[in-house]
Amino acid sequence: MAPAQLRLVFLTIFLRFIAAQQNDGSVSVGASLTATSDVKPWLSSFGEFAFGFKQVQWNDNFLLSIWYEKIPDKTIVWYPEEGRMVPTGSKVELLRESGLVLTDPQGTEVWRSGSISGVTSGFMNDTGNFVIFGSNSRKLWGSFDFPANTLLPTQVMEIGGGMNSTINTTNFSGGRFQ
Repeated sequence: MAPAQLRLVFLTIFLRFIAAQQNDGSVSVGASLTATSDVKPWLSSFGEFAFGFKQVQWNDNFLLSIWYEKIPDKTIVWYPEEGRMVPTGSKVELLRESGLVLTDPQGTEVWRSGSISGVTSGFMNDTGNFVIFGSNSRKLWGSFDFPANTLLPTQVMEIGGGMNSTINTTNFSGGRFQ
């Protein structure tokens, strides 16, 4: 094979590999994640942000959260109200009649994204906002509407909205500052 042909073959294989690794940020109804040390999160299209379970303490506790994926520190930028930790085996699902539902290993509901129904898809976008859509691409819920302890660029806090600091880097319960 000539060097030019060899480069073309290599480039074709490389581009197919890259295309297979890409993600468009979409999450289908029925998709789920289980809290384990090796769970792969739902990534935004360019991989800037991740949604999933983050192990934040040196034990089997996990925090359902959104974090910066491309930086070494993996800084958490969103988590459900109260920052409640869950054990290994807990599960989050995107359900048509409930939105995001977090359950512990026994199936007891720990948190849900609200009273929503008619969910058609979810989307983790590169602004750090996880959005749930209904029919006609109507937004039903978004993580930006419920800030935790961080405001991201393009995120707007509505009048009457608020946020809490955390107690420390491993306890995401409400801290001293609002």
